[in-house]
Amino acid sequence: MERVLITGGAGFIGTNLIPRLIADDRYVVTVLDNMSNVSGDLEPSARVEIVEGDIRNISIVDRLVKDADVVIHLAAHTRVMDSIDEPGLNFDINVQGTFNVLESMRRQDIKRFVNASTGGAILGEVPPPVHEEMAARPASPYGASKLAAEGYCSAYAQSYGMSAVSLRFSNLYGPHSRNKGSVVAKFIKDITRKGEIEVYGDGSQTRDFLYVEDLVDGICRAIDKRVSGVFQLGQGLPNSVNDLIKIARSVLGKDFDVKFKNFRPGEIRHTYCDISKATKCFGYAPLTTLEDGFKKTWDWFVANE
Repeated sequence: MERVLITGGAGFIGTNLIPRLIADDRYVVTVLDNMSNVSGDLEPSARVEIVEGDIRNISIVDRLVKDADVVIHLAAHTRVMDSIDEPGLNFDINVQGTFNVLESMRRQDIKRFVNASTGGAILGEVPPPVHEEMAARPASPYGASKLAAEGYCSAYAQSYGMSAVSLRFSNLYGPHSRNKGSVVAKFIKDITRKGEIEVYGDGSQTRDFLYVEDLVDGICRAIDKRVSGVFQLGQGLPNSVNDLIKIARSVLGKDFDVKFKNFRPGEIRHTYCDISKATKCFGYAPLTTLEDGFKKTWDWFVANE
């Protein structure tokens, strides 16, 4: 069996990823999480160990890394607006924390690293579709921190022979997202609790919405192929916030109020990604439409709230 260490594994992505990994007899999983943003749906088992701790704590990182065959690095300070309010905290977690994990791997000769990254926030406002060869112009401290983490992955891969891949996730949604503040989860929670939603801007802004099961499939394929470098993982299609509102009304079969507010600084207006590199290199192929994914996510919230 391969031993997989997942930092930040008790959150949204990890809670969806871990059942997929342990359904495969090849893997046992250890989760390192500071429990600050737990989805509430992950339980320890014979093949899942959960350890409370922080990636900024070098001793606990060293202890867990030494037993790993591959490290999947999901732990992060993830929200753009929060990074603008607290850039130092964002740097400490996303840059120093990533460096701590890579350094521990270097010292203990652990070679396989999967880094959760982002596309739009790293590249800034550029003509879509975004792709891996575009010059980075981060529009927020969050984007800058993720770019720095990617840089360390590249440096450690070339300097120390690691297999280090950075997967640039697009706008994620799906089951187990009760603590997410991104647009799909926030819309669902606000419709359920208040009967209305808030939109920053006029709703014309576009995003690449990726259903979490398709993301999980991409992560697993990247692990299996042992790829290195940077890859965009998205649906590969643009949808506006207004498109999402129409889908929500169609799926729910009812109306709700929409309050439009001013655009927020640091947020990208238009982005979606070119996924051809990931498709070519490890067979990445997202299958879930936004309408189907929204319905599955809504159904999960109804069943679990």
